Amino acid sequence: MFKNYFKIAVRNLWNNKVFSAINILGLAIGLAICLLIALFVTDELGYDKYNEKADRIYRVNADFLVNGSTFKERLSPAQLGATLVNDYPQIENSVRMIDFGDMLIKKGEQTLVEHNTAFADSSLFDVFTLSLITGNPKTALTLANTMVISESMAKKYFNTTDALGKTLLVDNINTYTISGVMKDMPANSHIHLNFIRAMAGNNESRDDHWMSDNFTTYILVKPGTDEAMLNTYLKQVTKKYMEPALMKMTGSSISDIEKKGGHFGYNVIPVTKIHLFSTLTSEIEPSGNIQYVYSFIVIAIIILLIACVNFMNLSTARSAGRSKEVGVRKVLGSQRSNLISQFLVESVLTSFIALVLAILMAAVLLPFLNELSGKQLMLDIFAANRMLVSLVLTAIVVGLLAGSYPAFFLSSFEPVKVLKGKIATGFKGGWLRNSLVVFQFATAVILIVGTLVIYSQLNYIRNKKLGYKREQVLVLGNTASLWTHAQTFKEEILHIPGVEAVTMAGSMPTSTSLNTGIFSKDAAASEGQVLGLTQWSVDADYIPTLGMEMAKGRNFSPKLSTDSQTVIINETAARLLGFTKDPLNKVLYNGGNPFNVIGVVKDFNAGSLRSKIPPVVFQLTETRDRMALRITADKISSVIPQIEKAYHGMDKMAGQPFIYFFLDDDFNRLYNAEQRTGKLFLSFAFFAILIACLGLFGLVTYAAEQRTKEIGIRKVLGSSITGIVTLLSKDFLKLVGIALIIGSPLAWFIMNRWLEDFAYRINISWWVFAMAACCAIAITLITVSFQTIKAALANPVRSLKSE
Repeated sequence: MFKNYFKIAVRNLWNNKVFSAINILGLAIGLAICLLIALFVTDELGYDKYNEKADRIYRVNADFLVNGSTFKERLSPAQLGATLVNDYPQIENSVRMIDFGDMLIKKGEQTLVEHNTAFADSSLFDVFTLSLITGNPKTALTLANTMVISESMAKKYFNTTDALGKTLLVDNINTYTISGVMKDMPANSHIHLNFIRAMAGNNESRDDHWMSDNFTTYILVKPGTDEAMLNTYLKQVTKKYMEPALMKMTGSSISDIEKKGGHFGYNVIPVTKIHLFSTLTSEIEPSGNIQYVYSFIVIAIIILLIACVNFMNLSTARSAGRSKEVGVRKVLGSQRSNLISQFLVESVLTSFIALVLAILMAAVLLPFLNELSGKQLMLDIFAANRMLVSLVLTAIVVGLLAGSYPAFFLSSFEPVKVLKGKIATGFKGGWLRNSLVVFQFATAVILIVGTLVIYSQLNYIRNKKLGYKREQVLVLGNTASLWTHAQTFKEEILHIPGVEAVTMAGSMPTSTSLNTGIFSKDAAASEGQVLGLTQWSVDADYIPTLGMEMAKGRNFSPKLSTDSQTVIINETAARLLGFTKDPLNKVLYNGGNPFNVIGVVKDFNAGSLRSKIPPVVFQLTETRDRMALRITADKISSVIPQIEKAYHGMDKMAGQPFIYFFLDDDFNRLYNAEQRTGKLFLSFAFFAILIACLGLFGLVTYAAEQRTKEIGIRKVLGSSITGIVTLLSKDFLKLVGIALIIGSPLAWFIMNRWLEDFAYRINISWWVFAMAACCAIAITLITVSFQTIKAALANPVRSLKSE
């Protein structure tokens, strides 16, 4: 029996090539997109699960709100981890990391800059699952000036992974011995380290100051220890060890801070949740977003449903052509169950053909997905048995789901009526098919609105006045290697035609990791007078070079030696300090030293627009970490080689890497996740609309078939082609109108929630919905016009000759 069903199914698919091709194409596109989204989502949800003890690893985060100052970072004091292990038997181990920066490494005559570096405790390999190719994990990070490097770095510097005992010159000063070579960390890890130096060589690791948060601390707990218990332990440790230091520094206890509506403490986040659930802007690497993952899962389900809807619409559109077949089969004794089985076999067969095509499509589209998402996803369905089984089950379920309605619909025809040429339902009576079209286009409207809002927000970010001028600013890295020659180098490049201004500073406005300093409004650091303010070390040229504006007072002057004991604050800091009326000559105390306020700079956005403007204090300090140069627009291409020549011409700088980037590029980097999401939304919207158009084409075909004789009669009675096209199109435009009414408020709600992640955001304007409506209507008219014009041009004699 099944063999017969299969033969008939193949014959029907072959005899109706156009319908079969559209059916298979619609399902294939839907399955391909779902497969790609599944790869993306699986990768996102799998972050850090490569660790064998992943379910027992947590990171400690700081969360302070003191006198209006906020501090939320992935940082903690140096001794916190060891104290937790010592005081609580439920905590098995801890590991600290610090200094996730760049470092210089000598290779032959060249000095290369390397990223993904850190200092770490020797317990690193006990907490995280990092496999060593060579070296002993128990001793690899126990001695100062030893270092574990990744497999790829070992091959890069030594052309072999057998690098144990070899040395590298780091930062032109220190020689490190290789104590281990580890396998490269997996791609879906929230942190990637290529060079891990032993914490024993970091003097700051022995700091016993509880109010200094500089370390990233991970703890490994024993089975059965949950997040709530750990937060309780942290609260107890904070009370016991930190509160005395807090009282000494701020004059306030933790309860005093809480009475004022603030808080002071630490909390944990599971390592498996850091990538998707962390809301910190200063993560070691750019984070994902669980909301995006949920959105893509929903989009995958919707696209698959649209593909199934498309199948149903096309199958019912063919009902007029297959009604006589059903009638003859019933007259010859076929049971309804036999007909249902026949149609379900056809739909499942179609689904499997579509699955094969979908896998091929996914393989072709995967490089584009990797480019958009910044991932390295791979499609190897035969290597993963679970994936292969899932795909087969999906094909069966989709085939049964998509074919169920057509099977029951077609098998219900009464043989007497169909053999007389009468089919019971017309287009206006097909409420289910109309509902499916509304569903398709409501979804399309949501995706169109979502794409427009994302791009509008990104455009707003690109064009928002930030309080500084990021265009034409070249930032030089590795300027600390200039040592005492930094000031000479600065003066030399100022003479290069096209260089308008140069500044040396420790921080740039695009930095997401901001240093917090403790300041007090009185020398005694009385209760309520101490605040944590963002502290930047700058020179006198910083404000003019970056195009910032003074609201009150003056800038630093290199001619006044007393300016080393002065500060400039931004407007947010002035409000927080209560200095809004007369801020000049007010005194702030830092480390017991008084600093006079000589100016207030207008507020500027520091870091990402997801966060509000922080209170900033500028201090005049010579720092050589970075230099920023404002360059005349038409001289950029000629100026950079001259700066590089001057850099390498400085004493001992030959062979040093010349590192630079543009400030506006660094600013755009902050929103890579949103830009990628926007492109993914646009891609998914395109495919959803494409499948919806196929479904719409099916309904137009169905309507034209149902009204063939009506069209013939209207033409005989003198109706024009335009009138007939209008007649057939208006019903579909009504459905699109209903879809707009349903989809627009849903789209507004969804995108308004997305915008809540930004401290500075657009308001969703009416034109977004107007444009989505125009797109939906245009798509409908283009799709409908082809089939309706074809029906209107048909010879009425053919449709009326049977009457």
